Amino acid sequence: MAKGKVVLAYSGGLDTSVILKWLLEEGYEVFAYMANIGQQEDFETAEKKALKIGASKVFIEDMRKEFVTDYIFPVYKANTLYEGRYLLGTAIARPLIAKKQIEIAREVGAEYVSHGATGKGNDQVRFELSYYALNPKIKVIAPWKNKAFLDAFKGRTDLLEYAEKHGIPTKQTASKPYSEDDNLLHISHEAGILEDPGTICEEGIYSHTVSPENAPETPTNIILEFKDGTPVRVKNLEDGTEKTDPLELFEYLNQLGRENGIGRLDMVENRFVGIKSRGVYETPGGTILHEAHKDIEGIAMDREVMRLRDMLAAKYAELVYNGFWFSPEMEFLMAAMDKSQEVIDGEVTLKLYKGVAYPIARTSPSSLYNQDLSSMDIEGGYNQEDAEGFIRINAIRLMAHKNIIDKK
Repeated sequence: MAKGKVVLAYSGGLDTSVILKWLLEEGYEVFAYMANIGQQEDFETAEKKALKIGASKVFIEDMRKEFVTDYIFPVYKANTLYEGRYLLGTAIARPLIAKKQIEIAREVGAEYVSHGATGKGNDQVRFELSYYALNPKIKVIAPWKNKAFLDAFKGRTDLLEYAEKHGIPTKQTASKPYSEDDNLLHISHEAGILEDPGTICEEGIYSHTVSPENAPETPTNIILEFKDGTPVRVKNLEDGTEKTDPLELFEYLNQLGRENGIGRLDMVENRFVGIKSRGVYETPGGTILHEAHKDIEGIAMDREVMRLRDMLAAKYAELVYNGFWFSPEMEFLMAAMDKSQEVIDGEVTLKLYKGVAYPIARTSPSSLYNQDLSSMDIEGGYNQEDAEGFIRINAIRLMAHKNIIDKK
């Protein structure tokens, strides 16, 4: 007896291919859904694979431009870094994937959605919080939290054996069982030998960047132009190439970052569920964008606005990482970030060289920089004698504290 319709977030990889077959064996009618968010994937082959396994239909949705304009650019306007390092490449993509999955479930009349995220990771939280925020009545099938599924599959070795038994092709092997999440913003590498944080990541694992040592010996200089904190133009000063379309612009930043070995990160982070994990990330275009955006803010953003924004940015990153994209607090923070970016306009010149995106010049029509005031050669309307009183007022509490300490 059929149990109903389910829309499965299908990647074409090992886990979701096994889950697709397992759901069918459990009696569900399965609709496979693939989100094209810039990953290196043969969608035609993956579609044929899903249909061969038994999916009733495969939805392939091209969401690359929406990913750039509605997710990547807004998050990067906030200068968000999780735990001061991670550029949120996987986390940003999950709410977009979940949103379209809920839309498809509504279209086909499915009361269930399913995903391949494990019960140990962050993605289960990101997907499911998004599902419930968008459709409180939706039912979620999460195989990696299902006892019957867990009894059958203890780990990747069991998945590989099941795939072989049912004739499901897979790119993974027992000797190289890496788990990778690939999209337009980044690729992450986990599992296998990388589970030991003391093991050095082999060069062969990297796929989206050349090693900095093998990057060109001559730098690439570019200009990145911003309007309201959003990149609107990139120009290569070496060959004159220009891009203004959001998707083309970001893809070009990826190309430049890849060629110059920019955007590698190897770190141990704290998952939302309380587990520490080691991830190796490649975020070429995002790293360039992050460095450029920070730099244009330096000349165009008010000091106190920057301080408040930086405090909020840490919370913003935490909400994105933990899966609260569709939440009232996120709406509040997005409005605050948009307000902070109203005058963040101008151009940043960057030198891309052997793993580093280095800002070397910047101009802005909203510049708060006063060259006369900053100059060491002219007074510029600044009375240096005023600094004496300024310092004395700020020293009052320091002197009072010292007097109290001396009396003890």
